[in-house]
Amino acid sequence: MIYPLKLNLRKLILLLSVFSVSSLFIVSVVVSYYIQKQQLISNSLSVNLEYASKIAIGTDNHFQTILKELAYSAYVLGNSFENNQITHSEVERLKNQSDYFNSIVIVNSKGDFIDYAPSQLHLKKDAANTTLGLQESLKAKKTYISAPYYSIRKNLIIFISQPIFNNKKEFIGFIGGAIYLKDKNIISDLLTIKYGYKNSYMYVFDKSNKIVFHPDARKIGKQILNNSGLAYMREKKSGSIELINSDGIKNLAGFAHIPTTDWIIVSQQPTKELLQQATTTIYKVALVMLIFYAFIFFIVWQVSLLISSPLNRLAKMASRLNQPNIDLNIAKIEPWYFEVRRFKISLLMSVRNFSEKISELNNRVNTDPLTGFYNRRGMDLFVDSFIKTETKFSVIYIDIDFFKRINDTYGHDQGDVVLNQIASYIRENFRSNDICCRIGGEEFIILTPTTNIEIGYTIAERLRKRLESTMIGSIGPVTVSIGIAHWPNDSFDVQAVFKKADNNLYKAKAAGRNCIR
Repeated sequence: MIYPLKLNLRKLILLLSVFSVSSLFIVSVVVSYYIQKQQLISNSLSVNLEYASKIAIGTDNHFQTILKELAYSAYVLGNSFENNQITHSEVERLKNQSDYFNSIVIVNSKGDFIDYAPSQLHLKKDAANTTLGLQESLKAKKTYISAPYYSIRKNLIIFISQPIFNNKKEFIGFIGGAIYLKDKNIISDLLTIKYGYKNSYMYVFDKSNKIVFHPDARKIGKQILNNSGLAYMREKKSGSIELINSDGIKNLAGFAHIPTTDWIIVSQQPTKELLQQATTTIYKVALVMLIFYAFIFFIVWQVSLLISSPLNRLAKMASRLNQPNIDLNIAKIEPWYFEVRRFKISLLMSVRNFSEKISELNNRVNTDPLTGFYNRRGMDLFVDSFIKTETKFSVIYIDIDFFKRINDTYGHDQGDVVLNQIASYIRENFRSNDICCRIGGEEFIILTPTTNIEIGYTIAERLRKRLESTMIGSIGPVTVSIGIAHWPNDSFDVQAVFKKADNNLYKAKAAGRNCIR
């Protein structure tokens, strides 16, 4: 049976190649993206931790120096607290010898200003002050570092102080320096350097979670809320973490504690930005891979033609085993790999077996004793053979017009003469490979292997014209009615094809006989 299937070996190879290459391409892109993303995340966490740790160490060293300088001044002032010249000399020295402080003050145990720098502060000496840094320094009577707060000049500051003790170890005041968080200061100088990945930034917060430094100055002094990494950063001395900040943005962060101040310095980068970088990179990788896989597919396409071509030619010949010299055409095909060679040998054997089978059928099948044509049984064997080998054929149904009248008028002997004569004309008119059958009485069926129904029609018309113009004994011209159908053009069901030929025969009779339908 012929199946209306458009797939062949080459298409199957190409489909398999497309599926394999596409799957490999997709898997490669997905795996590459995952590996690159994980690598970028790991690198970002590592770099942020490295920079946070370095800056924390550097900042801690600076604050230790600050505390030592303040401690030295406190020692000097402890011996000369009442000496205005020395107190003024110390505040000026601390203010000018380094950029650590934006302002310096000396306060006595009552909270009165003894001296300050710079002079532009215009503070009232001998006037008590109640700001957070000053009051807490008086209470602490030890090294003190404040949380961010607003000074009497409305500057957002942190205040660092060292207590002053006299020779009797009595607390007589403190010396302290203010760092203006929203002005240029030592912290901003340390943390605003360019480093690491694009848009990475650092910020610092104290033990009360207030921001001491941030690139966005509006956030300095505000308390950090709803940051998913706070607890972890408090628990560990340093490390890296994927967190969601107060703005709800995912970040990759590295952090480290500053021991001297108990602050935490954080270096972080938005995760989204990093993933965009990974996406951009994978697009470039995918483009290169796509070009490579397209080249591979082109090679497969060419090789598939080389592989499938001999098989395709052999497959086409397999449906034409009844054609003359088909074995010579098969022998011309050059097999270059094992399967084609085996297929070619098998096909040549099939041709020989087919020829032997036809001969065997011709010898074995019963024939009509009167005409020598195949009977219905023989016809069925040929039909089965055509179907199995997918050989297309026409069914030509012939019926002698008014044959009963001939028998009744001239006798059955003359009727047999007519049958023999018409059978002889049929044999002469049709080709040697056409199958001539008598299926009963005055009915004949001719099976003509052909892909074109018009060929069968032409042969049948030639027979009809010959009969209508030929004298048969004393009877005279005898006409025939003919019905034609084709397998598989009219139907894949062979029974339906024979039925159609029979119906066409009756249409020819209904049309006045001596015609073809």
